[in-house]
Amino acid sequence: MKKIFYLKTCDTCKRILKSFPTEGFRFQEIKTEPITEEQISELKQLTGSYEALFSRRAKKYKEMGLKDVSLQESDYKHYILSDYTFLQRPVIVIDDQIFIGSGKKNLEALKNYFTSGPGK
Repeated sequence: MKKIFYLKTCDTCKRILKSFPTEGFRFQEIKTEPITEEQISELKQLTGSYEALFSRRAKKYKEMGLKDVSLQESDYKHYILSDYTFLQRPVIVIDDQIFIGSGKKNLEALKNYFTSGPGK
């Protein structure tokens, strides 16, 4: 499976998606086509946790006071399913590899995948 979960209005997503070849990928714009419970479970299988998929940068995270609450795995899943802004983005899935968000380590791993890994 080659899939990208992204937000079309996100400049960071646009910048990242321009940095590697995206032909053959299925794109899912998470605002107009929300992530499903089945999809989030599949992503969790690749990451090991829902927390890894959760965005603490979402405005609602602070607005809802979630930063002051101890969240459990079920909470992370609930919030991601309830509002697209809680999913870190972009999420890029290539077979059994997953690349989440715009962090430096993630972008390095994605770049390495396409320059020297199986994506070459």
